[in-house]
Amino acid sequence: MQTAIQLPGKLLHNEHAYGNLRLKVHNNTEEIMMKMSSPSSMSRFAAFSTLSAFSALAMLASPASAQTAGSNVFNVGWFHLYTDDSSQPLTRTSPPPSFTYAGSGSSVGSADTLGIAYTRYLTDHFSLTLDAGVPPKFKLDGSGTLAPLGRLGTAKQWSPAIVAKWHFGEPTQKWRPYVGVGVTHVWYSSVNLSPSLQGLVTGGTGTATANLSSSWAPVANVGVNYSLNEKWSIGFSLSYIPLDTDAEIIGRNAAGTVISRHNTNLTLDPYVGFLSIGYRF
Repeated sequence: MQTAIQLPGKLLHNEHAYGNLRLKVHNNTEEIMMKMSSPSSMSRFAAFSTLSAFSALAMLASPASAQTAGSNVFNVGWFHLYTDDSSQPLTRTSPPPSFTYAGSGSSVGSADTLGIAYTRYLTDHFSLTLDAGVPPKFKLDGSGTLAPLGRLGTAKQWSPAIVAKWHFGEPTQKWRPYVGVGVTHVWYSSVNLSPSLQGLVTGGTGTATANLSSSWAPVANVGVNYSLNEKWSIGFSLSYIPLDTDAEIIGRNAAGTVISRHNTNLTLDPYVGFLSIGYRF
């Protein structure tokens, strides 16, 4: 089979052969001669040309990814902490005899803060993330028989976490969901009690301070990343942390002598949302 294509040209009387493709230039006209052994050869040639075109388009359309093995990604954004909280009644343990304030309770409000995260991709699908941020301030309010006291106190929570994540899909995908599990160590600082609570535990004759226990807790995590380009991405994740803390309230008189001790247990069980922007380096 022979196919000829006439094209304008400027050269005279020249001919070049490239396998089954022959280029002849004569009389200011270029003639391309394709000699093929059968119609199937032409079909294969057309199919190959079409496949090559689509492959080139696919290469151009595929987004560069910041989620490949060896990548380091730094995220900064907004942490929102919502607590599924509950508490045990407040109990006086000293001086004896012990006494429980029946129907007493407390509630912990939600909190917002700046969050940061560093992620290292060990493979295209597996990564380790270190989560941290500015410690959020939680506000504790009275409930039940303590509701008339209003605000009971405030505290800052520190809870850095390390989370192992499995990323679904391929690194070239713009959207990549993931699941993760990890561990966090939680402790508290800047614990302040309101004058109303201090007056309750000291009988109005002194001041009071509180100690909140630290603890280790597991972290369950789900999320998704969206690649904007090779360097930048947007991420959202939701974590759940089963968490509780023991609180001890120590009352002192004006001379600093301990005059009372009260205990309670607070269950926080926070859900932590993290909306962030990421940069690969």
